[in-house]
Amino acid sequence: MYAMVRRYEGVTDPAEAGRLVSEEFVPLIQPIPGFVAYFWVDAGDGVMLSTSVFEDQAGAEESTKRAADFVRERLSSLFPNPPQVTSGEVVASG
Repeated sequence: MYAMVRRYEGVTDPAEAGRLVSEEFVPLIQPIPGFVAYFWVDAGDGVMLSTSVFEDQAGAEESTKRAADFVRERLSSLFPNPPQVTSGEVVASG
């Protein structure tokens, strides 16, 4: 499996960001081959995290493309800063 974490700082309206991600973004990535799970976390103080899990790196990379397009088209006013992205092979899980 392959996981990707994106950290967004300075989010201006976390509630609206969460709504848009839930209603519009999640349905964009669920059909990607190898999709396993997606989580959106409000860490407080304008920090939000997303975690995507796919069976392979190709699925994760496709989700990154879709996330970049979605943020640019639907969330740019809420996300003033580019995300910090960390990704890699899952080596343990529970």
